Amino acid sequence: MSDNESNDPEEEQNNIGSYEGERNEKNERHGYGRAILPNGDTYEGSYKNGKRHNNGVYRFKNGARYTGNWKDNVKHGVGTFIYPDGTKYEGDWVDNLRWGNGKYSYLNGDYYEGEWKNHKRNGLGCYYFVESKSRYVGLWKDGQRDGHGEMIMEDCKYVGKYRSNKPYGEGKYIFERIRCKQIGFYVDSFQVSS
Repeated sequence: MSDNESNDPEEEQNNIGSYEGERNEKNERHGYGRAILPNGDTYEGSYKNGKRHNNGVYRFKNGARYTGNWKDNVKHGVGTFIYPDGTKYEGDWVDNLRWGNGKYSYLNGDYYEGEWKNHKRNGLGCYYFVESKSRYVGLWKDGQRDGHGEMIMEDCKYVGKYRSNKPYGEGKYIFERIRCKQIGFYVDSFQVSS
């Protein structure tokens, strides 16, 4: 799983690797161009004053690929990153980090759609668990369920607070088919009172 990994592009130098494209009066890469870097990575897209800027496609030697916006040689704006293992992030980037709104799709079919901060799920978001046909809708902090949320499963749903991915504090299980509720106080997923 590449969810917490970062594939950062190699820094380009005007005298390293090969480049075909436009240049400015200082002989810097400027405008549209194609580069092959010494490590085998390639970039095709826009440059500004010698740096990747605006739209472009960066292909990593390991099979990863980023297509989207750049600013001063870093992923910045909106883009899609396909990781070497086939997982994919589509959404906002700030200074090479997933930050803003985006969707991360995992190989098993699960996906998370929502807010990101500092390369982690953070804020309001929904995680879909394909195999169990369930989903979590709620708050996230540092990549974990944290704060108010709902875990919606086939036969019931849990509504309450989470801490470190587990129910914590006041919460309730609702079994709609049999019209039943179980209300309690949870610590590390164990009910300590009802």
